[in-house]
Amino acid sequence: MLTRLKKANVMKGVATHEKDTGSPEVQVAILTRRIEDLTKHLRKNQKDKHSRRGLLQMVADRQTHMKYLQKRYPRRYSAIVKKLELKK
Repeated sequence: MLTRLKKANVMKGVATHEKDTGSPEVQVAILTRRIEDLTKHLRKNQKDKHSRRGLLQMVADRQTHMKYLQKRYPRRYSAIVKKLELKK
């Protein structure tokens, strides 16, 4: 589960300014962290189909944000991919 402190630490790493909470970079970083946590959960609980569906929705949402970044801001896209160590 992503607590406030963990979420704040994730946001600090990619925020464009001090009070940035809604930029695509921040959204991608938060989704990535939630995806990692849920993936760990699903490795232990393989039959949890409801959580797997939520994971697929999060992955699709992150992909949508990434497509937007790639289309509108290619430099910011490449920076976030490197920072979060994501596949292109």
